[in-house]
Amino acid sequence: MTDSTGSLASGNDGTASLRSADGRFRNLAPRPALAHSKSRWKLMWEVFFEKPSNTRPRAPIPVRKLTRAELDAAPDRSLYRLGHSTLLLKLRGQWWLTDPVFSRRASPFSWLGPKRFHAPPIAIDALPPIRGVILSHDHYDHLDHAAIKALMGKVDVFLTPLGVGDRLVEWGVPRDKVRQFDWWQGIEVDGVRFTATPAQHFSGRGLHDGNRTLWCSWVIDDGQRRVFFSGDSGYFAGFAEIGRRFGPFDLTLMETGAYNVEWPYVHMQPEETVQAHADLRGNWLLPIHNGTFDLSMHAWFEPFKRVLELGNAQGIRIATPVMGERFDIDAPRTGSRWWRDVVAQEKAGRAFGATERSSTP
Repeated sequence: MTDSTGSLASGNDGTASLRSADGRFRNLAPRPALAHSKSRWKLMWEVFFEKPSNTRPRAPIPVRKLTRAELDAAPDRSLYRLGHSTLLLKLRGQWWLTDPVFSRRASPFSWLGPKRFHAPPIAIDALPPIRGVILSHDHYDHLDHAAIKALMGKVDVFLTPLGVGDRLVEWGVPRDKVRQFDWWQGIEVDGVRFTATPAQHFSGRGLHDGNRTLWCSWVIDDGQRRVFFSGDSGYFAGFAEIGRRFGPFDLTLMETGAYNVEWPYVHMQPEETVQAHADLRGNWLLPIHNGTFDLSMHAWFEPFKRVLELGNAQGIRIATPVMGERFDIDAPRTGSRWWRDVVAQEKAGRAFGATERSSTP
């Protein structure tokens, strides 16, 4: 395992991350003035307490249960969605896990906050040995304290943006297992190259630690296939720069969910996801950051519907595997439109309920 530092050129085109005098990180593009009149607290109140009823499915999400035996037999370059932005990848015979979240809620509380739509396809204790965990930032829907504690003994190395690794060490992860990176820095592990690349987002897990840790996307290159993992990001010029430096990509794993017109700076609308994929010079697009938690005001199925409509109109190949279904990076396929069956069940259930109520004396 060898570390290697990438370019740290000054300026906004391919620069390293920006840090202010008080140690807080900043995005490359300045945050625009808010285009709405709502306060931050009003927005948070709406997200937590005033969501429409369709932000959560009212019928079961299909999940294909995974077993250790199946994973042991999986061919190289297999990928499995475990939920939200948690993905399991097999590269050069070893397993890698992105942004592992296995808890019931993406929240600092066990009793409050966004609750999972579905159980993970496999429990942590049933996973094979994990060569490494790849983290994009420290928000609760990407960095799960309970999962890190449970994974600690079966993971060889944790790859994180600056500051996030320090948080892991505070939680008990041995320091020699942690590697931290600024943008454009990377590491090669057993023939697989990982590079932390820019994203436009923010960080923090409490009231006073905002932007004290870095956020990033990741380029993953095993020598034959290149994969891009977006983490969380608003749309910005950095995607084109990453595409110029590292593209084309065989597969982009792109944030498509938890978007809102009130926060375009830190999350992409589906139109922007598709444009970012094009900027990256991607071949196949697999939308992530959806189907597990209700983190915004849109219908739970809307990210899939919108990104497919947009992708189909532009001839972009989009994959939508069921949670736990194997996706073959070497021989990709679109997968089923599984959310349509869930929506049909929801409609049937509502119709049945209305019939029952109307027939009650």
